[in-house]
Amino acid sequence: MCDSSFLFSLGLSLKVAGLSTFMVLIAGTFLAYFLARYEFPGKGILEIAIFLPLVLPPTVTGYYLVVAFGRNGFLGKLIYEYTGQTVIFSWYGAVIASAVVALPLMVQTARAAIESVDQNLIHVSYTLGHSEFTTALRVVLPLAKRGILAGVTLAFARAMGEFGATLMLAGNIPGRTNTLPLEIYSLTASGEWARAEYMVIFFTLVSGLAIFTARRLGKPQI
Repeated sequence: MCDSSFLFSLGLSLKVAGLSTFMVLIAGTFLAYFLARYEFPGKGILEIAIFLPLVLPPTVTGYYLVVAFGRNGFLGKLIYEYTGQTVIFSWYGAVIASAVVALPLMVQTARAAIESVDQNLIHVSYTLGHSEFTTALRVVLPLAKRGILAGVTLAFARAMGEFGATLMLAGNIPGRTNTLPLEIYSLTASGEWARAEYMVIFFTLVSGLAIFTARRLGKPQI
């Protein structure tokens, strides 16, 4: 049942999820550390902006992305002027959409892990003359690595399964932007339930494995 359309969509989904997860790892870890360690004016607003994709309908998130990254959007216009490329209706758009919807999971999980680090160890590091940057790299992040890895796992699974925002920004173009969730949608819409079934089973297994892995990583080591 592994036909060419499935293999293309699977390969594209893996590429999109891999790139978006890398982006989320960098941005999410920084934001998680920043939110866990600092109090500042507007913190609540920043938290709302980060976590909105968790509760917004995917099409609404996609609409905002189209406004931002469309040909005439404030970011899309800059990208086109400097590169001659457009994000909308391209697989790059799928990467951006996946990263946006996966970021809240990464930030939420990594932040909890960073906040659980023993403050006494951080103070000892400062006492020994280490800067905050060095302390973050050598103390905080290593101790929070299991939570960060759990966040990465959940972010990858969420990016793999992203549908609504991707459809809005990247479209559903066969052989170009049709990730696996979009391929499932197309097959069911055309009544090809049998072909869609094994893709659904594949996603169910991937999602179950991601949840299992994240739960194992989230458990404290003895």
